[in-house]
Amino acid sequence: MSAPGMKYTDEFRDPVKAKGLLAALERAVAETGATAEKPLHIMEICGGHTHAIFRYGLDKLTPPGIEFIHGPGCPVCVLPMSRVDDCLDIAERPEVIFATFGDAMRVPGTRGSLMQAKAKGADIRMVYSPLDALELARRFPEREVVFFGLGFETTMPSSALTLQQAAREEIANFSVFCNHILVPPPIKALLDDPDMRLDGFVGPGHVSMVIGTTPYDFIAEDYGRPVVVAGFEPLDLLQAVLMVVRQIAEGRSEVENQYARIVPRDGNPVALAAIEDVFEPRPAFDWRGLGEIDSSGVRIRDRYAAWDAETKYGVGYGAGKSSGHEAELAEGCLSGEVVKGKIKPWACPKFAGECTPETPLGALMVSSEGACAAYHLYAGARASAAETEREKAAS
Repeated sequence: MSAPGMKYTDEFRDPVKAKGLLAALERAVAETGATAEKPLHIMEICGGHTHAIFRYGLDKLTPPGIEFIHGPGCPVCVLPMSRVDDCLDIAERPEVIFATFGDAMRVPGTRGSLMQAKAKGADIRMVYSPLDALELARRFPEREVVFFGLGFETTMPSSALTLQQAAREEIANFSVFCNHILVPPPIKALLDDPDMRLDGFVGPGHVSMVIGTTPYDFIAEDYGRPVVVAGFEPLDLLQAVLMVVRQIAEGRSEVENQYARIVPRDGNPVALAAIEDVFEPRPAFDWRGLGEIDSSGVRIRDRYAAWDAETKYGVGYGAGKSSGHEAELAEGCLSGEVVKGKIKPWACPKFAGECTPETPLGALMVSSEGACAAYHLYAGARASAAETEREKAAS
């Protein structure tokens, strides 16, 4: 929503405007014939949207003919255990300072997390950007500084620009362990899954700020599903869902941009140029809960091989290792089904019992964008009710 004069956050949370959007949404849902028994399945791709939906209670305010399906748009959540193990292999080397974003510190691998490795003596430091890691390399030329490059297209430009800077300054003791992944390929994989029913998509805002809206054209053109890129405030999301439902009611499938105040159709050309210069597509990349997906990740180009930690330390794909996907999930953890949008978090028997933000079994409970963390934080009462129902069913 970008009406003239709307400049402040509270204007995007106006209850009067929200009531108007909800009334329009109820009418649009009625036009589709959707009901609580046969709802429209609308996937919000981005984990930030999942949290916003629960934070503002939008799942309870929208008509019963809409069911939100939570997508795989949380990069920490889909990081496979094998890649966390590779991080540990690098970080435990005595010559290495391993720099990472904070939300990756507690993601479990098969033999622990970065947080646990830090407690055992590994020099692991939380940073706010890859440039912070590059500054560590300048300050400690006698040490090897490795930055954990993680995230979707949103964070790729900062990693790319930092690698370009390292190359210009010839900072030889800096490298990046690249785990950057792409949004469109897993969406295609979900649409190709015969067990998935998806009627429309709320597209990610931050990713689209970088790549634009054209990469989603295949969803509308090849699969006949509407996509609306959305912002993160409650009115943004309500308007975006309304736009999706109106397309369904009118028999249209197009890519529309609700977040036009931030997202240009063709993306950010400077960011895209940096990505193109530094990265190239991988043949495939493994996703926690989803398995290996073709062309879904990027790797560092040969011209920047001197700053590629995967090659420098012989880990992961750089060592020709298989993904090790068979060991991705703790026993009884159903976060893989949550990532696929097939179940809600509270349908997992471990949710809110053995698996909490303090004692996470899966990455979806670790990350600030994870669906399980959103349910635990904002939907506690409903989670308790679900637990009661599980206990009744088991008795």
